[in-house]
Amino acid sequence: MRAIDYLRLLSLAAIWGASFLFMRIASPAIGPINTAFFRVFFGLIGLAIIILVIRKTLEFRGKLGKILMLGAINSGIPFLMYSIAATLLPAGYSAILNATTPLTGAMIGFFIFSERLTIKKWLGVTLGIIGITVITTVGDSNIVGNIYIGVAACIIATIGYGFAGFLTRKWITQQGGLDSTLVAFGSQIGATAFLTPFLLWNISSGPSIDWLQGDVWISLLALGFLCTSLAYILYFRLVADIGPLRSLTVTFLVPPFAVLWGYLVLDETISSGFLVGSLIVLLSVWLIVSPDTQKTA
Repeated sequence: MRAIDYLRLLSLAAIWGASFLFMRIASPAIGPINTAFFRVFFGLIGLAIIILVIRKTLEFRGKLGKILMLGAINSGIPFLMYSIAATLLPAGYSAILNATTPLTGAMIGFFIFSERLTIKKWLGVTLGIIGITVITTVGDSNIVGNIYIGVAACIIATIGYGFAGFLTRKWITQQGGLDSTLVAFGSQIGATAFLTPFLLWNISSGPSIDWLQGDVWISLLALGFLCTSLAYILYFRLVADIGPLRSLTVTFLVPPFAVLWGYLVLDETISSGFLVGSLIVLLSVWLIVSPDTQKTA
């Protein structure tokens, strides 16, 4: 890897780590539904601007319907779930649970898409479950009353990511492929459409909200333009330059940045139980994403 690749990798980890901070600021103030909607909406605007600047032709080649569905699965549902978790958990908790995405992806692949798992990956899955259990049961006593709901929301989000990965391969990659910018743009259209009814219902029947909060709007704009639009550009460039496997190492770097931002901005602290569980989870993710040296059975 070149120096510029390492710089992009660290930048992406810092940006995605900050997304948990921004959700932690916005979601308790205006609610999870509003936070999730404005994230995908501003992300859509950012990607639309990028497409206009690079003069990309909107040729979805008959795949738009499936891309819209992917948007709901890969962005709409996960962003809503993480916004819910942001009202219950510190930023570092959500980030380390987000790192279990390869774990849930491996399980979904095995049970639903007939993917084979090596002994090493089975060990990774087992350790991941143990790590999540440690985080949940030996976590911060100040959040023990709500930690189960927050953890469940994060796991649902990673399940969405796991399904989206396999469905993208089946619906897009194996059907001739499509430019990644268009996939990202179309998916944000789908996510925005998915979350719009929830937004309208929340505005009409939900609690009154103070919309004149500067820090909230800064967080929402950062979530959309920085953590979604710009992050997509960095991620897809990394995939093109260093490959998808190496790009997945960003999974290990996001949680430390999330913990750092939470500590610096919100004075969040972490417990010893969280640290132990996090190390177990990161070890499990490494076992799952690292190259296999043995044949599958």
